Amino acid sequence: MSQFPTFEVIPAVDVQDGEAVQLVAGERDSGKRYGDPVAAAERWLDEGAETLHLVDLDGAFEGERANADAIEAIVDATGEDVDVQVGGGIRTVEDATSLLDAGVDRVILGTAAVENPEIVEEISETHPESVMVSLDAKEGEVVVSGWTEGTGLDPAEAAARYEELGAGSVLFTNVDVEGQLSGIDREAVERVVDAVEIPVVASGGVTDLEHVSALRESGSAAVVVGTALYEGRFSLSEAMGV
Repeated sequence: MSQFPTFEVIPAVDVQDGEAVQLVAGERDSGKRYGDPVAAAERWLDEGAETLHLVDLDGAFEGERANADAIEAIVDATGEDVDVQVGGGIRTVEDATSLLDAGVDRVILGTAAVENPEIVEEISETHPESVMVSLDAKEGEVVVSGWTEGTGLDPAEAAARYEELGAGSVLFTNVDVEGQLSGIDREAVERVVDAVEIPVVASGGVTDLEHVSALRESGSAAVVVGTALYEGRFSLSEAMGV
């Protein structure tokens, strides 16, 4: 099955200390908690989600997976008709392939891909199109290690580089607006979309249905939505109908 044959709205289930959480601007202790992550995932499945976006936030900050049990429970709760993409603390080929072999459809690599670009190529050789490279941008620069360290990389240039290495898709997150319900940066998204042929999934700042529509028009293959869904700004079905 090709990735994102039609535009998708993907609910985020970010896990911190075993709970579903949404952070503000990537700040570690800024999260609002939304309870059991499996219950959150099942809610989005009931509302028609075709893909779930799961992030181990503790793993992203600490550099090793910390909420594996919660992530595994969510994967077990999803059917074969729903794609699951997982990120946060995946730093080695072994981490990635074990998740893929356990039923995860895509692994999201951020810090690992920046520090060791060849990891994308190595995983893609055995699991084609399974690597989604996460490019998180702060003030126009790719940042890593839980959004705490700058890299000097331009997101569009980096996206093109990872496409050459075999990445199946790119997740582009604007950390400046993440979790703040303050709006998107469409121009930044379009720069990344224009740089590659592979699907680009946009994330960060989505507040209303107009933002969903704008990202669809930008050429994004999908959009990840967290806070706006959890806070009831719009329903998943409404967003999917844009």
